[in-house]
Amino acid sequence: MKNCTKELYLEVFGEEAEQLAFAPGRIEFIGNHTDYNGGLVMGAAVKEGITVAVGRRKDRTISLRTEASKRVDISLDNLQPLQGKDVWINYPVGVTNVLMDAGMDMPVGYNIAVTSTLPSGAGMSSSAAFELSTAYALASIYGYEADKAQFARIGRKAENEFVGMPCGILDQGVSAFGEHNALVRIDCKSESFSNLAMPKGTHFWIFDSNVKHALVDSAYADRHKECHDALSILQNTYPLAKSLTDISEEQLRTCESTLGPLLFRRALHIVGENDRVRLVEQALQINDLRAVGNALYASHESSRVNFDNSIQQLDFLVDALKQQPHVYGARLTGGGFGGAVMAYTNAAFGESLANALSLDYKEEFGIEATVLHTSAGSGATLL
Repeated sequence: MKNCTKELYLEVFGEEAEQLAFAPGRIEFIGNHTDYNGGLVMGAAVKEGITVAVGRRKDRTISLRTEASKRVDISLDNLQPLQGKDVWINYPVGVTNVLMDAGMDMPVGYNIAVTSTLPSGAGMSSSAAFELSTAYALASIYGYEADKAQFARIGRKAENEFVGMPCGILDQGVSAFGEHNALVRIDCKSESFSNLAMPKGTHFWIFDSNVKHALVDSAYADRHKECHDALSILQNTYPLAKSLTDISEEQLRTCESTLGPLLFRRALHIVGENDRVRLVEQALQINDLRAVGNALYASHESSRVNFDNSIQQLDFLVDALKQQPHVYGARLTGGGFGGAVMAYTNAAFGESLANALSLDYKEEFGIEATVLHTSAGSGATLL
């Protein structure tokens, strides 16, 4: 992919790139929508991701090109979010805007060529990979210094304030702190990051439903608001709570009638999910993969029943995986409302089983489920 990106840059801009950078996509292992609720989450960086090649120009223009899109030119002096077919440029342009606000001196614009090995729309956070790879590359050529946590925050700020997605730190944090054969654990309240070794012989399989989610449009923002509204009501009884994850399930149940059925279910998902992250962390440390799998299934069921961010295609895939003897657990991964299911398996679960499940899915829904077998890889880096 590195050579492909270099070649694309040379082909489009007629010169060698100054710097290349790579950032991985991620699997949300457990901790669904807990990040922006101040909770705990665990994810894994994958080996697939986004590579960018950048080089400075002599004028104040930013020129952007991907494998699949036409070249787009904008002025460095008028950085505004775009709509329509060129909306993809808001990720690198948003990062540019945040870096300039943070004090990075950009006397001239830049060219950027972008390639990806991530399946689009599969809930593996290509947006965060795009933000982190861009941030690393631009910081390198313009002489800006930051650590992993700062780069993660730069990406999140770009997505929150420029793109308009009210996400937490999960996606960017995992992309920044990924390690080979390890999970990234994030305490989103303190924004502290650590790594937890994966048990040997375990694997990730991603089943992309090929039902695309449009999180920016409404559904993600709706859940964000519902969680905020639930917290506001709960704070009347528990004023010291700063986030939903400061509330225990017992405390939450005492306020069920006050919250009403919808906000109660939303809050129950977040509170329960935060407990499930703790359970999975403890189970992994003693290699209790049955307990890990049960928590993954429980996470998906709560997404389906309480958070309403699953769909019938994802439920079908999880139910089918539950029948397989070599699968520890499965759940939707990412924001939901479409996207993909993650299966956590042993080595005996192979391509033949995955393809058979994909065929069953096609018979049921008339569309393919794209299968990706991947493993935990390293975080964002200069190349």
